[in-house]
Amino acid sequence: MNNRTARYLTPLLIFAVFFAGMAIIQFSTPDLPDNDGFYHIRLAWLMRTEGLKPDFPYLPLSILNEREFYDHHFLYHVALIPFTYFDDLLTGAKWSAVTFASLAFLAIWFLLKRQNVPYAWLWAIGLLGISDAFLYRMSVTRAQSVSLGLLALAMIFLLERKHLHLGVLAFLYVWTYDAFPLILALAGMYVLAAALVERRLDLVPLYYALGGVALGVLVNPYFPYNVIFTWRHMLPKLTETTAVSVGNEWYPYNTTQLLENSLPSLLAFVSGALALGISGRRMEVRTAFGFLAAVLFGAMLFQARRFVEYFPAFALIFAAFAWSPLVLDLRLATVSPVSPLRTRSLRWLPGALVLLLGGYAVFFSIRETRSSLEGAKPYSLYAGASTWLEQNTPAGTRLFQTDWDDFPRLFYYNTRNTYLVGLDPTYMQLYDPGMYDLWVQITDGDVENPSWAIYNDFAAVYVHTDLRHGNFIRAAEADPALREVYRDDDAIIYQVVVERLQK
Repeated sequence: MNNRTARYLTPLLIFAVFFAGMAIIQFSTPDLPDNDGFYHIRLAWLMRTEGLKPDFPYLPLSILNEREFYDHHFLYHVALIPFTYFDDLLTGAKWSAVTFASLAFLAIWFLLKRQNVPYAWLWAIGLLGISDAFLYRMSVTRAQSVSLGLLALAMIFLLERKHLHLGVLAFLYVWTYDAFPLILALAGMYVLAAALVERRLDLVPLYYALGGVALGVLVNPYFPYNVIFTWRHMLPKLTETTAVSVGNEWYPYNTTQLLENSLPSLLAFVSGALALGISGRRMEVRTAFGFLAAVLFGAMLFQARRFVEYFPAFALIFAAFAWSPLVLDLRLATVSPVSPLRTRSLRWLPGALVLLLGGYAVFFSIRETRSSLEGAKPYSLYAGASTWLEQNTPAGTRLFQTDWDDFPRLFYYNTRNTYLVGLDPTYMQLYDPGMYDLWVQITDGDVENPSWAIYNDFAAVYVHTDLRHGNFIRAAEADPALREVYRDDDAIIYQVVVERLQK
């Protein structure tokens, strides 16, 4: 094989390994591992069929109402559009998750390869064994994997001092995902690493990253609502000034959970620190950068479990950088005429040991992730109720839901109706705190004869509830102005009988 062939074949083979591993995980179940994937693939379909900025009347009582709507995953949704050509959108959603996760892993391999890390391919394949929680998050049809890939590219541009590339990437990141402040944090970690190791304060990379982000915010198809939304969305998460119960991903793992689902990533980080201790060499900027990035994402992980989508990958990158000088020394030792490792059996022993341990980690992580995905909610959840609503209610009819996280599935199956709250409960709470509090009271079953408030305060005529809201169901059944019009094994739909309210 000549060098030109190897140059193109190697990344294709590595991508194929990632693709196969993520497909094995993804198609262990016909279901999606997360509710939000239903929203993302349906919105991408709307963008294909109605234009890149479709009308969004679906959450009128939230900060994502039609006038203020901001697609904070805009370029991610654009990237999803090719996957909407599948006959079954859910199949397209699953293949998109496999593809984007594989591309993100390939970007990390590319980072290690560009930095001349020995056995870069082996380190990169270790991503399939670094954490089953990480693999689970990478299997979700959301922008996390794209974000990880962009951050890996940012590391390349920072280490290679390609400032213009970094600025362009920062601009694109803003249009892709509202986690774009992470690229600023990464640039800050690089500046700090260079200052600590080389005693130089070079703020140019940070300026380019800031410039790209600022331009992406200002030159934006949703300006100024993108600025307003970002401030409103992130402030409650950062300050914890709201009592709103947000998604589980915003709460931390306990120690036992973290050890069970991410032990290899923790060991990778510790091993990197060990390598620094025994190398006897001055730390390189890239190693300090990798260390600071891993510490940053580790601190974030201890605050919210959603950041498990970053820490394991950066722990592995740090370990790869830290061990690189020692592996190079070992390579030299195996070819030295006086080295005890010159014999063929000893020469291959370290590599064989790494392959054995790494292979077990990959097998175990994939197995555990598959097991977690098999517990996902059935893809058909609320399909029957949504079909009934689509066939029996006028277009634009507002639906009162008893759960905020039911929205993605209801939206996926039925874009004929509009809904109260979805994607994040704070979106409604920030829009109208009093209305949000009333919604919580009604859904908890604390409001007698809730039909009056549902009709007059929320302008809704139909109610959707799952069967777990027992207190609400009891209140609804005792309300003479609420009539059950549909029921299956997953949900109940009530209709407000307006004539009875007027008596």
